[in-house]
Order: sequence, then C-alpha cells, then structure tokens
Amino acid sequence: MTTTHWAGSADGSQPVVRAGKLKVFLGAAPGVGKTYRMLDEAHRRAARGADVVVGFVQCHRRRHTEARLDGMEAIPLAAHTYRGAMHAELDRAALLSRRPQVVLIDELAHTNVPGSGLHPKRWQDVEDILASGIDVFTTLNVQHLESLSDVVEKITGVPQHETVPDEFVCRADEIELVDLPPEGLRRRLAHGNIYPPERIDASMANYFRTGNLIALRELALLWLAGRVDEALHRYRTEHGIGDVWETRERVVVALTGGPEGETLIRRAARIAGRSAGGELLAVHIARSDGLAAGVSQAALAGQRVLVEQLGGSYHSVVGDEVPTALVDFALVVNATQLVLGTSRRRRLERFLTGRGIGETVVALSEDIDVHMVTHERAGHGRLLPSRRRTLPTSRLIAGPLTGVVLPVLLTLALDRMRGTLNLTSEALLFLVAVVGAACIGGVASALVAALTAALLLNYWFMPPIGEFTMSDPDSVLALVVFAVVAVTVAAAADRSLRLSRRAARATAEAETMSSLAGSIVRGDQTIPALLERTRGTFGMETVELTQEATGRGTGTGARYEHDRVGRPNPALVVAAGPESFLVLRGRTLPSSERRVLAAFAAHVGAAVERARLAEAAAEVEPIKAADRLRTALLRAVGHDLRTPLAGALAAVSSLRTPDVDFSAEDRAELLESAETSLHRLNRLVENLIDLSRLQAGALALDLRPTSLEEVLPAALESLELAAAGVPGVDVQNVETVPALQADPPLLE
Repeated sequence: MTTTHWAGSADGSQPVVRAGKLKVFLGAAPGVGKTYRMLDEAHRRAARGADVVVGFVQCHRRRHTEARLDGMEAIPLAAHTYRGAMHAELDRAALLSRRPQVVLIDELAHTNVPGSGLHPKRWQDVEDILASGIDVFTTLNVQHLESLSDVVEKITGVPQHETVPDEFVCRADEIELVDLPPEGLRRRLAHGNIYPPERIDASMANYFRTGNLIALRELALLWLAGRVDEALHRYRTEHGIGDVWETRERVVVALTGGPEGETLIRRAARIAGRSAGGELLAVHIARSDGLAAGVSQAALAGQRVLVEQLGGSYHSVVGDEVPTALVDFALVVNATQLVLGTSRRRRLERFLTGRGIGETVVALSEDIDVHMVTHERAGHGRLLPSRRRTLPTSRLIAGPLTGVVLPVLLTLALDRMRGTLNLTSEALLFLVAVVGAACIGGVASALVAALTAALLLNYWFMPPIGEFTMSDPDSVLALVVFAVVAVTVAAAADRSLRLSRRAARATAEAETMSSLAGSIVRGDQTIPALLERTRGTFGMETVELTQEATGRGTGTGARYEHDRVGRPNPALVVAAGPESFLVLRGRTLPSSERRVLAAFAAHVGAAVERARLAEAAAEVEPIKAADRLRTALLRAVGHDLRTPLAGALAAVSSLRTPDVDFSAEDRAELLESAETSLHRLNRLVENLIDLSRLQAGALALDLRPTSLEEVLPAALESLELAAAGVPGVDVQNVETVPALQADPPLLE
C-alpha cells in the first residue's frame, strides 16, 4: 500500500488513483485504549490540515472515548433490519462519495449484517476503501487474527467467530501496538471504564483473569515482533546488507548426522533460551553428490524431532564446501551464534590434513560468535579408512604377496635382458610394478612393493651391482619416490573404491526405500504387509511387532516366520514408536542395513499409530452419533417441554394472584390444569431418562406387537394442538396399519 495521491496526465486522461495507507491499532484485549488512541491520532492529523472523518466508531458507552469524538465530522450510519431488529452499519457508499483523506473505521473484524452491503466482513469494505485512495485508521484485538484465534480460544475458553486474515493485516503500512499491563487493565475494568457495573465481576473472574491477560499480551507482542522481523529481513535484502544485526538471538547448530547431534542441540537450545525471543535453528549441510561420510539419516531424523520438540526449526542445505555453506546460511538468517561440535579427528590426522571445518568456520564467521562444544566422540575418529570397509579379504591377502612377488619376477626378467635397457627404464618398470601392487592391495601392499622394488633395484641394477648402497643419494631418492608414488596411488584407489561402494550402497538404499514408498502409495500399508516386506527385504527368519523391548517376542502383535528350521538366533530389537518394537531373528545385520531398517521401523510405527487412531475414531463414532441424536431430540422436544411447563406456571401464577377472587370451580379447574401439565412434563422427562438409559444399555425393551391405534391417540393428545390454535390431525384408516414390534411407551 503506497501513498494516496491523484496524478492527472498531460493528455487529459483520467487521474490515476493510488491505494490509501492502512494503519492498524492492535491491542491484546478489549479496553486497552485502541479506539482512544486512534481518535488521538485522528485529531493530530486534522490539526495538520488533513480531511478526517469518522466512518464507524464504537465507544461502548465509555465517556472518555465519547469525549474524543467531539468536533469530528461523522458519516451517518446506514440502518438495516435483520430478524426484526435495527442495526447500524458503516455506509460504504456515502463514504466513497464523500472521499475524505482519512477515515476512522473501528472493529476491523466485525461481521456485517446480512444483506447490508457487498461484503460479509468489514475488513473487505476497508479493502475497497483503500483501493479508492482513502487512508484508513482501524482497530483490532489479537484474538481476531485468524492464525491465533484457536490459541486464544484454548487460553480463554471463548470461541472467536470473527477473524481477519493475517495476510491482510500484514499488508498494513503501520501497525501500532496499544499496550497496557494486565493489572492496569484490570484496574480500568474495576473503575467502570470498560464495561457497565453489572458486567465487571463476571468479566474479572473469566476473560479478564490476570493469566489470560498476560498470555494475550505475550501473543500480541510475539506476533508483532514476527512482523517487524519480516520487515527487517525485507529491508536487509532490498539494500544488500550482509552484516549481522543482533536484533534478537538466533542460534544456529550444525548437525553432521553423528551421535553428538543431540548434545549440540540441547546446548544450543540452552543458549537460545537465555534471552527472551531467542530462536533455535538446526542445519545439516548435505553434499551435492550425496556421498558424505558418517551421515546417519536415522540419526538426523531423530535429531530433527528433538529440534522441533525444543521449539526450533530444521533446515537442510546442499553444499560441497561445508564451512562456506554453513556460514552463508547463518548470514542469511541473521544468526548471532553458531554451535559446532569439536572435531572427531585425531591429533595426527589434524596435523596431516590441516585445519578442519570448525577452524575454517571460525575464520569465516566474521561477527557471528562460534561455540565449539566438546562431546564424547571428540578425537576418536580414525586416522585412515578401515580396510575392511573397502577391500575384500582376498585382496588384503593378495596385495602384499603381489608387492613381493611382482618385483622379484620383474627382476628375473630384467636380469635376462641386461644391457638392453638403461637404469631409467628399469626404474620406471619397477615403478609400474609398485603401482600395480598398490591398486590390488591398498596402502600396505604399496609400501611392501615399494620397499621390495627399491632393494632389488639397488642390489641388481645400480652400480656397484651385487651390493646394497643405501648411502648413495640416488638410491635413497629412488626409495622415497617409490614410497610416495605407492602411497599416493594406493590412497587414490582406496578412496575411489570407498566412494563407489558408498554410491552403490546409497543406490541400493534408495531403491529399497522407493520400493517401500511405492507399496504405501499403492495402498499396501497395513501392518501385516509392512512386517512381511520387512522380513523379505532384510532376509530375516521372523519379524514380530511387540510392545516389549526384551527381544523375547512375547508381546502382542503379528508374527511372520520364514519356513526355515535351525538354531534360535539372538533377537534384534528396533524401536518402531513410543510403545512398539520390531523383534527380528535371523542373520546379523551390518550397520549400513540397520540404518535402512530404522526407516522401515518408522513406517511400521506410523502404521501402528494410524491403526490406533482409527480404532479410537471408531470407538468415538457411536458416542458422537448418540450425542447428535440426543442433541436433535432435545431440540425436537424443547417445545414439548416448554408447553406443559408454561401451562403449570400460568395456572399457579393465577392462583397466587391476590387481586383475583377465584371461585371454587375455577380454582379446581386451575389446579387440574396445573396437575395435568406437570404430569405431562414428568412423562416427557421420564422418556428422556429412558432414552439415556436405553443408549447406555441399562434399560430392557419390552417388545411386543403394538398397533398404531394404541399409541397414536395419546401422542396426539400430548401435542395440545387445539389449545395452540392449530388445526387437528385427520387420522384415517389407522386400523389398516400392521402391528409393529415395539415398546409402546417409548414408541409414544
């Protein structure tokens, strides 16, 4: 919404109307002074020469507010009749015809009287007025914001039927919070400045309780703080400001998927909780190739749940340079503090590979404070990758043998060709042998091959032949070159093999999860189907869903066994929810497969929870149906209950009238009328009680053949149609209706 003005064009075309400005006076509760503050602002604008009119202001008989209306021009309200009553509403047409510069419109969330205008809501009328180029001052309580109405209802117990979309309020050019401490508001209420005396005690004991007012005030402050924060972010983006503005504490915790994640999250939550309005953000930097080492998706999922339970938000960012991506994210969200775990690498590894992610983040963080949190896994990483994860046993054995045998065979071949090749060519051939051994057996094989080749080359081909001359610089250089080349090639081969296997594992896990997702999409998501799929996917003998974590399989649940006979295996127990566990028996699963198993268990847990919710919904449905029936019955018999009650009251009131001297006959007639009405009322109440007992199963039905002639006369008599001036019911051919199996009193 921009500034209101009219701009005529040089060619005489129609002037261009720009939208008016909207200013909202926001309050936490009725009586904080929103309308009074709006009128104050209107007087200031009028004193500066602005054309200000009152469109609709509700004073609620508050004398101080009414006094501020003196001297202000008001647009007459439009009168509308609805359900026999007159209602005064904002005259939108008269206001647009008057075209002031500023208009005051109170109670933005008000619902218009049906048929009184184009729109059902007042905020929609305000939208049209703004579009016509008129500035609008309006008032709003926080409970009428659409996003907070349910929260306010839980706090106060009062449902909110009139709401305004947050998006409309957020478009306002100005939002001014009219604030008043709870005790000050209660004093204003007690002095009669908000409600008339007859409503003060009830209001202070209910809606205006101190706890309610504190909660509403906090809601208003937090909601407005969020809008201010959005405006600040928009301003920083528009002006290209990358520096950190410490307007509020924002703590970013970096998660790697390792076991230290929960420790870091809790520490970051404590840091964020030290200041009011602190915000916790967790971020995981994912490699774009998806091959980051040490990442457990199951651990990340659990850490995400923990972050959300602590009131934070979880984010995933793709980036190959982890420190740069982490700092960039922190700058974008205007973070003030970063929480990282100390390195899991050992000291020797840090010495060989240089500074790690934490040290790089500290160097790049600029104005952001960085907390390095110690944890139990700090300094317990591996110096070199585990060979068992990369090379099979056959290659671990064949590698060192190749490192010895291949240089020996090459020496025998070159000895027969002595004189045909020079020393340089012979050294290059030995280097090829070293590279071959490195590719087969890894780092250990490369070192063995390099040592063997250097010794053989020195003894057989370097002068003096037949002697070891390790003191010769050429010999030492050859040994060093062989060792460096061997280790470099072996490391490259080892890394390539690890990445390829990790990629293959990631592909297999993705295919497995895709298969599971496909079965769920197709509707194959029952608990037995998921258990059977789990058993088949992981090749287990049995899979059982139980409520016990003992692994004995004695809990309740479905059990699926493969037709295999053998010795009992120890059970693998995986949590599938708060009170559910998967017990698997069969082969031993490696850690890589257990990560996928955790995902399967999560799906089973979700299915169990859905089944519980469905069962609970099925149990509640009869109660809801009975409640609907009871409500409908009460509505239906409401008139029947009032009729005999009114008759009895009229008769008794007549008898108690001191100004009338009734004869004995009249008195007897009135008493008989009262007695008949009370008997009828008693019968209706008994019927309602019988209905409740019938629904509860505490009343036995006396079913017998019942004709309509038996119950219809009494039912029609109870209606008292003639007394009510209603024509009687014409009953014909009742005897032709067959008898029904029914309880006659209840049927009546």
